[in-house]
Amino acid sequence: MTAAATPDLLDALVVGAGISGLSTAQGLRRAGLRVQVLEAEPRAGGVITSVARGGALYERGPNSALDTTPLIGEMVEALGLQGQMRFASEAAAKRYVVRGGALHALPMSPGAFLRTPLFSAGAKLGLLREPFVARGDPAREETIAAFVRRRLGPEFLDYAIDPFVAGIYAGDPEQISVQAAFPKLQALEQRWGSLIRGQILGGAERRRAKETAKNTAKSFSFAGGMQVLTDALAATVGPLALETRVTRIARGGDGVFTVDAQRAGEALRWRTRALVLATPADVTATLLREHAADAAAALQEIAYAPVATVASVYARADVAHPLDGFGCLVPRREGRRVLGVLFSSSMFEGRAAAGEVLLTSFIGGRRQPELPALDEAAIADIAWVEHQALLGAGAAPRWQVVTRWPRAIPQYTLGHLGRVARATAAAQALPGLFFVANWKGGVAVGDCIRNGQEGARAVAEWLGGTAR
Repeated sequence: MTAAATPDLLDALVVGAGISGLSTAQGLRRAGLRVQVLEAEPRAGGVITSVARGGALYERGPNSALDTTPLIGEMVEALGLQGQMRFASEAAAKRYVVRGGALHALPMSPGAFLRTPLFSAGAKLGLLREPFVARGDPAREETIAAFVRRRLGPEFLDYAIDPFVAGIYAGDPEQISVQAAFPKLQALEQRWGSLIRGQILGGAERRRAKETAKNTAKSFSFAGGMQVLTDALAATVGPLALETRVTRIARGGDGVFTVDAQRAGEALRWRTRALVLATPADVTATLLREHAADAAAALQEIAYAPVATVASVYARADVAHPLDGFGCLVPRREGRRVLGVLFSSSMFEGRAAAGEVLLTSFIGGRRQPELPALDEAAIADIAWVEHQALLGAGAAPRWQVVTRWPRAIPQYTLGHLGRVARATAAAQALPGLFFVANWKGGVAVGDCIRNGQEGARAVAEWLGGTAR
């Protein structure tokens, strides 16, 4: 198909074959629509990449996902992956936070909370005031840091929320918007007047919605790693054009979109009734600039955090810590050069050879954005030094693999909802245009799956209301 040809008319075209785009395309195919997927990279799956090496299985991107919505189970069943799905071990329920250079288990019960050295007696007593703290002004945007200080106090910010935000967004709680990044927290406060009261009384509503809170949801992966999911999706979404970079989109007076692209120097063109952009904010901005300058400008304002991941394999006898948990998160106050370390071989079976352990470390983020730009040897050495200090690694790792993600995770900073609103206004100017990407609606794998499925329904509904 060349630009000179008159291509057949598609029902929908999806640009971007990460988990968001693949999830959308799968939903559209299940609705019986004719779909085409375009991807600029040589493979589908985006940042989800699983690699087997020397008896180990490591992830370059997300190591697992949370089973927060029934949509995930429905997708897994539709793909025939039930037999390959693996839930994290019971040991992974334990999560550590570093304080004073030592790892402390995050308390998961009232009794454990009273006994933990992670929080001071003053901070624990201060929690009793939370149900009596006044609601914030719902019209006033607030950072997650300001929200937590107001309701829970500075110590909970430093040793609970700061590492949590670093673990999800690789972000800075002093910049992240609670309304954009953690809307359910604000909803708990506004509905119940208290996070504690809302957590207790809101459980019935979550059960009716068949949704699981992220703090209680089970982590899952697959026997062959997270890439099993994206590979299966890619195999079922219909035509998938790889190494195909979209250069221009246009919408004619008849409402049909024309999508021009390049692949290996060849000009390609598609025509489609609906167009889904499942692309990062900057790529989406470039495609929109000709048609919606303000939307493009808003998307360009969305910052991304750079992250380097380091997969490290040690002899089990060379690591003193029992590694009896999910991993450890490191608060900013600790002054270390790692955001956190996952105990990957403790989470899922088959992630390391017998007698070995696999650790996955995350370095950089908004906290130390310069670190992922270092050479790979320097990044790997940072991980080893941190493993020595935090986990008692007594000998060098047997091998390490570094992966850099210069634009890893979009940051939902103050003003983010306004930027998203400006961006999505382009869909009103260009009917039939839809956005499904992790710069809106959540950055976690489960969020992307949910948003993709919901996006597919929205596209199918819109197409059902337009003439064929």
